[in-house]
Amino acid sequence: MSKARQLWIGALLLAATLAAYLPALRSGFVWNDRDYVTAAPLQSLGGLGRIWFRVGATEQYYPVLHSAFWAEHRLWGDHPLGYHLLNILLHAASALLLAAILRRLFGADGRFAGAAWIAAFAFALHPVCAESVAWVAEQKNTLSTAFYLAAALAYLDFDERRSRRAYAAASGLFLLALLTKSVTATLPAALLVVFWWRRGRLEWKRDIAPLLPWLAAGAAFGLFTAWVEKHVGGAEGAAYRLSPLERLGVAGRAVWFYLGKLAWPRQLVFIYPRWRLGGAPAWEILDPAAVLALAAALWLLRRRWRGPLAGMLFFVGSLFPVLGFFNVYAFIFSFVADHWQYLACLGALVPAAAGAAALLARLPPGRRAPGRAVLLAVLALLGLQTSRQARGYHDILTFYQTIIARNPDCWMAHYNLGNELRAAGRIPEAIGHYRRALEANADMPDAQTALGLALQAEGRDGEAAAHYEAALRIEPDFGSAQSNLALALTKLGRAAEAIPHYRAAIRLQPGDVVARNNLADALSRIAGRAPEAVAEYESSLRLKPDQPEVQNNLGIALLVLGRGEEAIGHFEAALRLNPNLAQTHANLAVALQGAGRPAEAAQHYEAARRLGLPLPPLRN
Repeated sequence: MSKARQLWIGALLLAATLAAYLPALRSGFVWNDRDYVTAAPLQSLGGLGRIWFRVGATEQYYPVLHSAFWAEHRLWGDHPLGYHLLNILLHAASALLLAAILRRLFGADGRFAGAAWIAAFAFALHPVCAESVAWVAEQKNTLSTAFYLAAALAYLDFDERRSRRAYAAASGLFLLALLTKSVTATLPAALLVVFWWRRGRLEWKRDIAPLLPWLAAGAAFGLFTAWVEKHVGGAEGAAYRLSPLERLGVAGRAVWFYLGKLAWPRQLVFIYPRWRLGGAPAWEILDPAAVLALAAALWLLRRRWRGPLAGMLFFVGSLFPVLGFFNVYAFIFSFVADHWQYLACLGALVPAAAGAAALLARLPPGRRAPGRAVLLAVLALLGLQTSRQARGYHDILTFYQTIIARNPDCWMAHYNLGNELRAAGRIPEAIGHYRRALEANADMPDAQTALGLALQAEGRDGEAAAHYEAALRIEPDFGSAQSNLALALTKLGRAAEAIPHYRAAIRLQPGDVVARNNLADALSRIAGRAPEAVAEYESSLRLKPDQPEVQNNLGIALLVLGRGEEAIGHFEAALRLNPNLAQTHANLAVALQGAGRPAEAAQHYEAARRLGLPLPPLRN
């Protein structure tokens, strides 16, 4: 194939990819995208240093990825278009790199003419990739895969020429891939599979020894990432305590699940239903046994066709980090996700493309045109389905509604959609989704608390208190539930019952000035506890002095205790912070009147009336 024709096909691939992902260009940020788009504390040069040298500064320790986001933020800030466009271009670049690798591997073998471009188009347009391309946070997939494939191409050059420069270039690209996403640690093993497929055997000096540093680096970074996922990302607890048999069952079932979605990409969903474990163990045994049986059958066929076994080894090997043998945070929602097979799907798509090319080559000349038409129709259908998938990422409400439409029991989607609706003031709808989340997963203290907040927004303090209590039965040390329960009890006229909950909230969150203020307000409502209220107000002001309402309330408490001169100072401090507090003017007037300063009191009475307060109440 001439270079000019290859350029035209490459341009067509880019155009087809852009067309398929056009809806993504109109999309915003969803779910945890804001955790990846560089946060304000990291946007400086010092922040770039923290990205590299402080574990926990970013969502995951992928410093090349977050450095890329840092640079992108300098280019287009918080506008989502730039991030989406770059993701699409990186995906197209990976498809072009795949074509370049396969052209080199298949060479002039006429049996596989066109296989490289068939595989590249299938990868570019397959809907299982839509999650990685339309979701900004998954730039870790698109960028790391581009580095991965570029490293593979450079290493193939080294394998042919044994050039130190080619080896150094390949190693540098592999390191960039590792520091973008650790799943790329599987590259050296994948290269060994490729060399076995090409040559039928592996030699120590030629094939294995040069890749030993890569294998060591990949293993080290993979284990480090597993540690970070557990200790920083929170992938620990009851949801992750799986027996060895359960982990094996998850792995076997996941392999068949991913193959099924590649073969028939329907009902793709961002969060799939989480498989129930611990029941009948049949699938926990049968699924992995079927995977081993398939591997054994392909092994027996290896002397005639090594390609299918090589593809399976690549597919399963690339999936290995997310098959359940290591804890991944998202296992709390589901054991499978489309973006986890973004790289691995090449192990199935490439043999399928080679098979399609070989079949076309064996057709009589008169039947090749219809065969190509069928192939083009399949690719077009894949592109259309990808476009439909990309529409689900248009905005945050569409995102969660799409998940719920396909997975109605997804508690995460119901809970997060409830939060979005509550923030938008759509309280009744939010309450409905919080209830659905709790029906699907009753052990959610966050959802119980969020439901309580939504009910309180409707003035239903009694119902809200019941949900805060439910949250505390699940997690007694949940500070916000303690604080919110105390506030609900105070509003119900049960201030004395609220006091211990406020104190618990402050013990759990010592810097929570709102809880301190509310505790002080509750204490001030109880006869004889004004001195305690004063102490809490003073503690709050030590933590955050610029609180005019707290200065006002402290002044009231002091006035009740007969400490009028001190009260005057706090009322005046409140008005320095906000001169438009009508009630504080009125309260100051009362204090000045009691201190024998009627002229000054009259000025503040007048100010209170001018600000719309007809009478001068003592309390706020």
